This record gives sequence, structure tokens and C-alpha cells, in this order.
Amino acid sequence: MKLATHLVRRIAAEGPLPLLDVMADALMHPDHGYYATRDPFGRDGDFVTAPEISQMFGELIGLWAAVVWQNLGAPGTIHLVELGPGRGTLMSDALRAARQMPGFRESLTPHLVEMSPVLRARQQQRLAGEAAVWHTDLATVPDGPAIVIANEFFDALPIAQLVRDGGLWRERRVALDPDSGGLVWTLTPGPSPHAALLAPDVARAAPDDAVAEVSPPSLGVARSIADRVMASGGAALVIDYGHEASAAGDSLQAVKDHAYADVLGTLGEADLTAHVDFAALARVVTEAGAVAHGPVDQGVFLRRLGIEARAERLMRDADTATRGDVRAALRRLIEPGEMGTLFKVVAWTAPGDPVPPGLEPRS
Repeated sequence: MKLATHLVRRIAAEGPLPLLDVMADALMHPDHGYYATRDPFGRDGDFVTAPEISQMFGELIGLWAAVVWQNLGAPGTIHLVELGPGRGTLMSDALRAARQMPGFRESLTPHLVEMSPVLRARQQQRLAGEAAVWHTDLATVPDGPAIVIANEFFDALPIAQLVRDGGLWRERRVALDPDSGGLVWTLTPGPSPHAALLAPDVARAAPDDAVAEVSPPSLGVARSIADRVMASGGAALVIDYGHEASAAGDSLQAVKDHAYADVLGTLGEADLTAHVDFAALARVVTEAGAVAHGPVDQGVFLRRLGIEARAERLMRDADTATRGDVRAALRRLIEPGEMGTLFKVVAWTAPGDPVPPGLEPRS
């Protein structure tokens, strides 16, 4: 039974389903979910993430974590936690770089928060011998200082879509077409309670037919991270694509075979993502008492961490083909029009902690 059949049966029994529920099933249903049943990364998959483009990315994240550890007073025990760790590439590269900071690798325990059994198996192969610990939820990571990394994690968390209609914010749901029996969009007859999560200026100023998005799961994860930072110390680094200021707009998209696909026509077979609302995450984090740094463009962040010098070092004794690969990877990671400006970087810390490297305020 494919996911579409499962959803048709759910809708027949429960009525039109919120997009939040449809996305959750499409991505993580244990039998039919996109991430639960496949490895989607790389040229042979549906998309490529920064850690898969070049080792430089994960290495710089590892060095970033080492400096944060120093800023925290170099605690003897610290958790290095990655949310949605893909194939384990970022963590593997980060741990290799961590060994350059005396005492850091010996002090940290790697933790990977992963729900997909397929991807967890890939990560365990990649990280064999690293004494890593796996979790299905951040809440099970032991107490104590933690550095949390979330690269392209929040964009894949389910969202609710609200449509301004007659002055009300109604919620998009997925229903059955009475003629074809296929999946179609519909709206709730009354206002959605999720409208309370909209930024006040968006809620007031958006015209009729405007679409706005909120992600209760994202806000919940951000609050959990901020609460942990406040209670036990540490920091979080979030890298994703999205918008700095909350704004109306429909950003939901499906990606399959490195191209955009129809959302309802490829459920369970394509990646579903939406732009991250960094301002909404910052509001939740600051409400918890933590400090939100950024956003800065990924290209700016990586340049500040020294990616160009790292690229030069990798090319120094390399052959012509390898030098070309390094240059191409560097361009893709930092240049405008590539990932350099599309992706943003934020960090969350406790009050009084130093500004994390790469997140210094713009001059």
C-alpha cells in the first residue's frame, strides 16, 4: 500500500487532513514515509546537502564547535548533538576536525537525533568507532552542556498553511476529490487556531488570498533547545534556507530527482520542504531567555570561519581534477546565487556568553 492509499483511507475515515498531518506521514510514516524508507542524498538521490558537497563544510562546523567549547570554559564533558544528521557526513568531518583542538574530542560525546532506520544504519557505518549515541528525540540526550547542530533540519519539519479568506485565516487541508477520488486542497470552514502563531504584522496586514505558513513542530524544537541552553549551558547552530523576517508567502515544495515536483502527486516519493521563518524561531528562543545571533548568509559565515584558506590547503598538493572539484565545491557553498546567499546561519546561546564565531554583527 502506497502512502496515497493510506491517506485516502485516513481522509475517508477522519475527513480532510491538516497539512501538518499529511507532511508528517509523507516524510516519516514508518512504512511509506520518504525519509523512513530511503537514503535521498547525493547525485543518485533527490538532492545534495552542504556536507555532501565538500568535507570543508563539516570540518569548519567542527572547528566552530571547538571554539564554542572553549568559550564555555572547556567543560570536561559536553554533548555534540546533530539533528537530522543525514548520512553522518557532517558529524564525521566535524569529529575529525575536533581532534585539532587539544582536549575537545576527549571531552565530547557525539549524539545523533534520527528517526529514519535507513539513515541511522548509514550513520552507524560512517561513524563506526566514534562511540556515538543515537536518539529519536532531543529530549533523551542526557543533561549537561550541549552544542546542537541543525543543518537543513528545520526546513523539513511539518508546517500549517493559512489562507486569508474574507478577513479570516482559514487552514489548508487535504481532501478527496468527489469526482476522481484523488487528493485535492481545501480550506477549513472557520478560522484556524494556528493563526495565533503568525507574526502580528503578517496577521494584520496580509490581503485576502495571501498564504502564510507556521510550523508548530519547529517552534517546539527551538524552544526545547533554548530551554536546554538556559538550563545546562551550550549553544545551537542552525543552517537552513528561509527568510530573515516573518512574511506571507507559499514556500511549500516537493523535490524529486533534483527537480521540483507536484506536492500532492508525489507524497511519500519526494522530499517536502518549506522556508524556515528565522524570525519566528528567534521569538521563541528569546522568550525562553536565550540570545539569538544572526542570521548571516552562509557564504559570509563560512568565509569568516576560513573556508577559502582551507580550500587553498586542500588544493596545494592536489592533482588538476581534485583542484577543480575543490574550486567548484567552494563556489557552490559560498557564492551568491548558489548556497552562499540562499542559506542563512543563526546561533542561540545563553545570555553573557561570547558571540559564536562567524555570527559577529554586521558592521
